[in-house]
Amino acid sequence: MISIRDLRKSFTAQQGRVDALRGINLEVGEGEFCVLLGPSGCGKTTTLRCVAGLERPDGGEIEIGGRMVNSPGQQVYVPTEKREIGMVFQSYAIWPHMSVFQNVAFPLTQGQKHFSKSVVVDKVRSALKRVQLDDLEQRPATDLSGGQQQRVAMARAMVTDSKVLLMDEPLSNLDARLREQMRVELKKITKSIGVTTLYVTHDQAEALSLGDKVCVMNLGEILQIAPPQDIYARPVNLFVAQFVGEMNFVQGKVAGAGRVELPFGLLSTVLPNGLQAGAPVTLAIRPEHVTVASASAQAAPLRGKITSKNYLGDAALLEVDVNGVTLLAKLAGDSDLAIGQEAAVELPAHRWHVFP
Repeated sequence: MISIRDLRKSFTAQQGRVDALRGINLEVGEGEFCVLLGPSGCGKTTTLRCVAGLERPDGGEIEIGGRMVNSPGQQVYVPTEKREIGMVFQSYAIWPHMSVFQNVAFPLTQGQKHFSKSVVVDKVRSALKRVQLDDLEQRPATDLSGGQQQRVAMARAMVTDSKVLLMDEPLSNLDARLREQMRVELKKITKSIGVTTLYVTHDQAEALSLGDKVCVMNLGEILQIAPPQDIYARPVNLFVAQFVGEMNFVQGKVAGAGRVELPFGLLSTVLPNGLQAGAPVTLAIRPEHVTVASASAQAAPLRGKITSKNYLGDAALLEVDVNGVTLLAKLAGDSDLAIGQEAAVELPAHRWHVFP
């Protein structure tokens, strides 16, 4: 549905030329929810704006639904209003002097296509029903909560029955609890209507919970494209491991024969190809894979001391000092381990990620 090939875009800033996109390649299938994830300045919003036609790329090609909409090489540029896409932005862009109904109807009454009054009414009511606002169609936009305004923006983007929906951090202005609720609603809505969605965020939890496919970006490049489970469980490089979720990092060096020398001993693990003995490596392990128990309760090859405990309700985050290395462990919230207590620590070898 969306095909991006070798997309390049640069800007001129005070410090000189900035390469915002350095040859982006991405395929988003029909009905797929694809998330662009990365820090500020990584190029994710520029990618979205190029797909929307709000930015003209310097090179590469963009197709939407098999139709070429951007190709500097072929001198093709289709304006935004002719791309048959829906857009939802970080700012809701709701017309304050209009009612909910009038806001959602705007693309139908002021757009390229003209619809009869009865068709407009049917389409608006159907869109409002999808976002559970069908009982508020006559309410002034200024009387809506933040979550309701965002749902109006979503209804307006979907009312034209566009096959592609582009969303740029649409939930970032909501409070934490409402943001979680809207994630659930957003996924249900997009799946129910089968729309292809390209979604931009810097929020890891948002990306992992929403995306069928997640693209981790940095410095104008896509570093990894994979289902969210693979992004979390199998990061391809150190940046992805650092950016997505909590992670412990330990510096070591290759000892040869599939072993790594760490501050707390030798570890046998699978090493990346081409690493010679003595080569420095970074090992990473998720906090939930670090097992911590009372030192008197069981025997373990490693001993440590609990230096901090952060209670989160359903979980507890513990910092454990092991031979001068601080490891973060995620345990059940009812763990009775306390600060200052000696602990037995287990680090399963198959849970480590090794990066050059």
